[in-house]
Amino acid sequence: MKILIVDGNVRAVNELNRSLGGTPSGEGYEAALKHLDPDLDITIIRPADDGPDCLPSGAKLSDFDGIAWTGSALNAYIDDEAVLNQLPLAKSTVASGIPVFGSCWGMQIVARAFGGQVRAIPKGREIGIGRMIQLTPEGVKHPMYSEKPACFSALTVHMDEVSVAPEGAVILAGNDYSDIQAFVMENDGLRFWGVQYHPEYTLAELAAIFRRYGQRLIDAGLFADQGALDRMANDWETLHNHPGRKDLAWQYGVDDNARLAERRMTELGNWLASI
Repeated sequence: MKILIVDGNVRAVNELNRSLGGTPSGEGYEAALKHLDPDLDITIIRPADDGPDCLPSGAKLSDFDGIAWTGSALNAYIDDEAVLNQLPLAKSTVASGIPVFGSCWGMQIVARAFGGQVRAIPKGREIGIGRMIQLTPEGVKHPMYSEKPACFSALTVHMDEVSVAPEGAVILAGNDYSDIQAFVMENDGLRFWGVQYHPEYTLAELAAIFRRYGQRLIDAGLFADQGALDRMANDWETLHNHPGRKDLAWQYGVDDNARLAERRMTELGNWLASI
């Protein structure tokens, strides 16, 4: 299958994340999808910097079997160039009828493009483990959540949320932080699945993000000081490299749904199977 990945971040953020031991958003998403299917033929585009007309020369959306939108450090409700560059592409990718999956920013930019609303989370930043994500009755029945428990945890990092879903969207999951942790649009020929969390992330990726946000997390009261942040980042990197470390998994409450790749990426696997 041919998959188009839309990297929602600006290059400067991607390179900063790389310098701190993380992976640029598009490359990280590619690694996750290829973990599920090594034979995928993947193309990455970067509209935040390159604008909405950033497909490779001669390529068109209909060349692809599926389209995945990554996360981003941008705010979908702010009208700066990097955001406005992505709105028409978000509209056209979903309107094409090609199966589209969006993580975090990917769900938010699609929501705005189709008339929904995005805002800063009133309760503040949700980062690390998103807990007690509960499926709605529609979510329990939806193929995106096949083989997923009705209540689960997931790797997450967001300070914004979809507060109003687009017309025709069906909400599949929520938790105490955000009422909308997942929605789908499958009306009028659309085939969009979106989640607020990051099934494509690893614990090592979260560790790099902790380091990138640094003082902002300390100022928000999530860490006592830089030493506490560094310890958690180092421990999560260790747990990524040695997933059998039950002591670290227990200490941080990282259950199998967040730690084990096949369970963490259930939604992405189900999406690939649906194409």
